[in-house]
Amino acid sequence: MSAPTSGRRPYRNDRRAEAAAETRESILDAALRLFAEHGYARVTISDIARKAGTAVPTVYASTGGKAAILNVLINRGVDDPVVEQTLDKVRSASDARAAIEAMAHGVRLDNERHLDIVQVMITAAAVDQGVEEELHQAAAAYRQALGVLAERLAELGALRPGLSQERATDMLWFLFGLPSWRLFVAERNWSWDETERWLVEQAAAALLAGPYDR
Repeated sequence: MSAPTSGRRPYRNDRRAEAAAETRESILDAALRLFAEHGYARVTISDIARKAGTAVPTVYASTGGKAAILNVLINRGVDDPVVEQTLDKVRSASDARAAIEAMAHGVRLDNERHLDIVQVMITAAAVDQGVEEELHQAAAAYRQALGVLAERLAELGALRPGLSQERATDMLWFLFGLPSWRLFVAERNWSWDETERWLVEQAAAALLAGPYDR
């Protein structure tokens, strides 16, 4: 005959799980700050544990080593709901200009939320082949998403004559890709609003024909 279970056990389990989740988030946030400030290569698990106010074994148990931590941070950007929300708006846009504006705003939000992670990825890729591969995959996914806009513009008959979807995607990657946001916002101190507006104008001028070319 089994012993009666305590009514408090689920509560205790919930509290334990909540505490573990809070510890994990604290570790991830501490790691991101340290990676951004000092560079991925210079930061140790001990540094992360100290910054998060926990022990080294707890860091490993909660998140794994440095590579695992960085992978989780990268996935925060890749899995951001704004990506699919933006693509849905682009696919449903009935006007070429509106499609460009929707894409520009969506990628702006994604970059704005995760600029630190992007910068960490770029520095980490220089010293870690695994991170370099992750960066290439993230860039490929980003470019593929921009291709959705090129496809929509083609469907609307708005692309300049002779401009292929592939070439249009290349141009969108140049304008809306990772380097542009970092250049204007992080290096030249443009505001996010200024950058978004300027990039929209450049994309419209470069890609659109006819009444859209203004």
